[in-house]
Amino acid sequence: MATRSAPEEVPHFDLSNPEFSALADEVHAARDKAWFARSNYGVVALRHEQVGALLRDRRLRHGLYSWPELNGVTEGPLHHWWINNLNSQEGDDHRRYRRLLNPLFAPKSIERMAPGFQALTHELIDRFAPTGRCEFVSEFCEEFSARILLQLVGVGESSWRELQRMCGEFGISMGVNIAKELPRIEAALAELYEFTDELIAARRADPGEDAITGLVKTCDSGELTGDELRNMIVMLVFGGLDTTKNQMGIALDVFMRHPDQWDLLAERPELGGRAVEEVLRIEPTVLWISREALEDVEIEGLAIPQGTTVHLLTESASTDPLVGGDVPFDITAEHHPRHLAFGGGPHHCVGHYLARTDMREALPILAKRLRNPRADGPAEFRPWTGLGGPLSLPIAFDPGDAEGRA
Repeated sequence: MATRSAPEEVPHFDLSNPEFSALADEVHAARDKAWFARSNYGVVALRHEQVGALLRDRRLRHGLYSWPELNGVTEGPLHHWWINNLNSQEGDDHRRYRRLLNPLFAPKSIERMAPGFQALTHELIDRFAPTGRCEFVSEFCEEFSARILLQLVGVGESSWRELQRMCGEFGISMGVNIAKELPRIEAALAELYEFTDELIAARRADPGEDAITGLVKTCDSGELTGDELRNMIVMLVFGGLDTTKNQMGIALDVFMRHPDQWDLLAERPELGGRAVEEVLRIEPTVLWISREALEDVEIEGLAIPQGTTVHLLTESASTDPLVGGDVPFDITAEHHPRHLAFGGGPHHCVGHYLARTDMREALPILAKRLRNPRADGPAEFRPWTGLGGPLSLPIAFDPGDAEGRA
């Protein structure tokens, strides 16, 4: 098969610029010119076909492995955690980690939690529904995501505020200010380790039937080291909490721009699953996924030298016109190929079923009980770089009744 030549001139992005947005028109314009762009952090892949291929390519490792070192963090607690967490493992160690985590996210286990997701959604709405307004991130998203995570690991839900704060501080490590904010990040990591150590000690003292107990037993049998267990649980807690909080806030913001679809979801709650997929296609919180070339790689005429970081822009790929992704937001649609918000290949998000299920259960209830949602003041958003989403989203709405009927 003939090799397609890479374009000689392609756009260049400054990914270290806090003003850069992975959702910007300049990104879509670059996608029209070529399947990739250049950047100060390596290659940026923009189209669905090539992003999907790179996600599956075994010649590339998870790109976040080198993120601290690219920013001058080459030692210390954060660096140690980073190079030893799930995303930084490859080959046999990566498969071992995923095999041990899979029971925690088994669909049957998650589906048993679905009634609890519904009950929590109603509980949180009940607090602000009579007023017809709320700050959606702090009054819903934060507690919803944290308490679901605590349910998953079998910890009392009263500690959700502290957990949310710790994960929010630690999440700064995913941004371009990682070196500047290193003391703050490592202080949060120390707190997460303390939380993890208490959880492990509690499971050893009082074993249950939950997956965390299973991980502790695996550690005690020698299949998992103590350091690996701690790092795994921190990754589990952080990865599961911050992304859900961000994606729920994004979902409401997207639906407020498409009120007809919100009304449709209220009328047809069975579309909850499709609604989740459509939000993830249009505006994923994980805006880019990184890979690093383990050897020299060539794809469609582009030489990617060993050690090069490749950034895979999920929204750009999922809305690629070449695969029909540039269609209007429609929760009745089913897209083929699917969006790439959860990545793909060996590092496909291990917790994707939980993320899909909690939003699937919550969004139809929100649609029924928060009718005609609209802005009630200026919203504040994270930079649309690594992890996007609202920091605050004040809304007003027309209340539905406690059973979700308008």
